[in-house]
Amino acid sequence: MTSPDPDTGLLAPGWAGSPAASATGDGACLQALLDAEAALTRAQASLGLAPAEAATAVTEAADAGRYDVRSLAERARGGGNPVIPLVAGLTEAVGAEYGPYVHRGATSQDILDTALMLVGARTLDLLLADLDRTQRALSRLAAEHRDTAMPGRTLTQHAVPTTFGLKAAGWRSLVLDARDRVTAVRDSLPAQLGGAAGTLAAFGAYGATDPVELATVYARELGLRAPRLPWHTLRTPVADLAGCLAFTAGALGKIAADVLTLSRTEIAELAEGSGGGSSAMPHKSNPVRSTLIAAAARRAPHLAATLYGSLAAEDERAAGAWHAEWEPLRELLRLVGGAAGDAVELAEGLRVRPDVMREHLDLTHGLIVSERLSAELAPVLGRARAKELLTRLASEGRPLAEAPELTGVDLDPTHYTGSAGTLTDRALERR
Repeated sequence: MTSPDPDTGLLAPGWAGSPAASATGDGACLQALLDAEAALTRAQASLGLAPAEAATAVTEAADAGRYDVRSLAERARGGGNPVIPLVAGLTEAVGAEYGPYVHRGATSQDILDTALMLVGARTLDLLLADLDRTQRALSRLAAEHRDTAMPGRTLTQHAVPTTFGLKAAGWRSLVLDARDRVTAVRDSLPAQLGGAAGTLAAFGAYGATDPVELATVYARELGLRAPRLPWHTLRTPVADLAGCLAFTAGALGKIAADVLTLSRTEIAELAEGSGGGSSAMPHKSNPVRSTLIAAAARRAPHLAATLYGSLAAEDERAAGAWHAEWEPLRELLRLVGGAAGDAVELAEGLRVRPDVMREHLDLTHGLIVSERLSAELAPVLGRARAKELLTRLASEGRPLAEAPELTGVDLDPTHYTGSAGTLTDRALERR
């Protein structure tokens, strides 16, 4: 019996098989580590600190397919991180002549932090593409259903009428908020280069006249931002990643929560385009996309909390705080990346049932417009008597249209959606 791959996501259907899974898998992380090492040698070569041939040799050897991920993972236990055995393997692969230029002047955290920023950047690019598709689908829904009246619900009960267009426009607004936050973080992700204690001293010892310039060139090689300072225990970049990802999960989670409620059998105002089946009940078409997004929204804050907790990192290099970040950061990236992919399917395939929405507006026999009736009756009956009348009619359970006191009063709930259409138009102006 062969040993199963530990990175397949058997118990993680929210991200298994997704582009985010590929971008954050062990192979992708290994390649990012190798990319960081190769970029460092190239940066040093461009400043005359290493032969050009060394840069070529390291870059050619920096191919994840040449290394045994499982072996590296097991040997990482010896030094507490995977960079140590990787440097040994990369040095051997480069060969005796140029091997000394591998990892020259760097510390393990320089390479691992930089690699995680690369993995983050590559995953955020995928995430942004999915957020854009989702907001475009929601924009279409909002425009199409600008004036589709439905019950507004507060504290689980019918409140006053609203429109599905306004609800979809609100969803889109959250997605755009997430997009803006993710974009800002994506554009700010920095490389890490500081050496053993964040002073860049070793690079000076190896001949760099301006080690700070080396950090800038290094970042440029990788397509990352140049760090203003080494951030070994200044964990703003990781906290920023945590924040934008947790927000995105919550924003998508709001959409999922609404769809889950409105697709209940007894409500059925919405339905997923292609629901999932049940192992026991053939009649069911479960809202699986929404379910998986909702699961991600529940997990993301706790993963982000670990990353925020690691801000309190001691000294110039932390024992434990840094190490605690790696798994939750990767899990957060793949979890939210998977949720964003599910959100695309959800938004693009969502089925809206205006006829059911209209039917539900009449469930309270006119009481859904009691707010408007109270305002209209107050000048005639007085505020207290108007409220007393409506409260009595509600307790009797009779349709308001049968009440003689309301003869001739407009009870059509579709006529009481306020500025929903204007607000929807305003929301859709945002790009």
